[in-house]
Amino acid sequence: MKLLIGTKKGAWTLESDNRREHWSLSDPIFFGHIINHFMPDPRNPAILLVAAKTGHLGPTVFRSLDGGTTWSEASSPPAFPSDQAYASNLRKSMISTGDALAGESLADDAVDGGMRDDTLAVDRVFWLTPGHKSEPAVWYVGTAPAGLFRSEDDGDTWASVDGFNNNPHYKEWATQGATPDGQLLHSILIDPRDSKHMYLAVSIGGVFESLDRGENWRPINRGCAADFMPDPDVEYGHDPHCVVAHPENPDRLYQQNHCGIYRLDRPSEQWVRIGKNMPKAIGDIGFPIVVHPRDRDCAWVFPMDGTEVWPRTSPGGKPCTYVTRDAGKSWSRQDKGLPEKNAFFTVKRQSMTCDSANPLGLYFGTTSGEIWASRDEGESWVCIASHLPEVYSLEIDSN
Repeated sequence: MKLLIGTKKGAWTLESDNRREHWSLSDPIFFGHIINHFMPDPRNPAILLVAAKTGHLGPTVFRSLDGGTTWSEASSPPAFPSDQAYASNLRKSMISTGDALAGESLADDAVDGGMRDDTLAVDRVFWLTPGHKSEPAVWYVGTAPAGLFRSEDDGDTWASVDGFNNNPHYKEWATQGATPDGQLLHSILIDPRDSKHMYLAVSIGGVFESLDRGENWRPINRGCAADFMPDPDVEYGHDPHCVVAHPENPDRLYQQNHCGIYRLDRPSEQWVRIGKNMPKAIGDIGFPIVVHPRDRDCAWVFPMDGTEVWPRTSPGGKPCTYVTRDAGKSWSRQDKGLPEKNAFFTVKRQSMTCDSANPLGLYFGTTSGEIWASRDEGESWVCIASHLPEVYSLEIDSN
């Protein structure tokens, strides 16, 4: 088994023996460049993709077709459509709904800068998601500013998903504000039962759903708090940190939000704040959330100090995971083997993952450059790599 590690200054792989006891760290890949996400293709063991921000090429995607031996840059990296394209799409959308005059007027405003600001430019390629198993060459990426892009050739060329990027509501959904890391589109989820059914999340914006492969979207945030907004019950403008769907029961979704931990059971559209059941001294703020691949009621979070000035460290300098095995009705602390004090790191949204072994292996990478592993579903932990740059992403390559 292999871990794919993206960091602030390059990528690494960490490979284990069959017992997951001994680990070997590779030499760096793309050394010195920002690697936001390093993803394997579960449909093809030869393909790997990297979301990078380089010093000379800027934000881009690199791809390997031979398991990481050689790499090449995407010939057409993700790029936003022009304002003229946005205006044209807006006009067509309004006319199709019977409001032709409004469509003409709004589209003219868009060209003049009235609907959105200067032409958007991709600052970061942030999130990678392989497409549905029935679409073996399809990938999706999320960017900052918030944008959704699709490739149909294993990541070589990327096209805007205009149903989101040129949506008439884009300015309302995706330009409400920015987090300290910028405004990010992430947590792109493809329903394993239906390639047309998708979710995505925007910080700050919320969770959105499409039933037609991204041509149309709608917010799905009911029940989520937005404590930083004048109206805490707004339809959009939320700050999801990470959203996951259970792989075998995709109608069960979990969310780690800026304002708590939530669960959603479709077809309901009401998120339930299961983080209220966390210990009050710890709270329910954090970035990653991981689900057990065989148990939809089991999930892990890594709590973060989100009080006052949001120091973004482990609460009290005592890192731990918390696990629920009853869909959030109760939570248990897991800290055996982790530092007992003065460990002021945290874990980013893409930096916690699990394998599918029995018992399950759980892994997280820290802002202080360590990789921690548990072979017993979080009951005990051991550090398997240290002194890396700040870890941005961690994924399992089980091919």
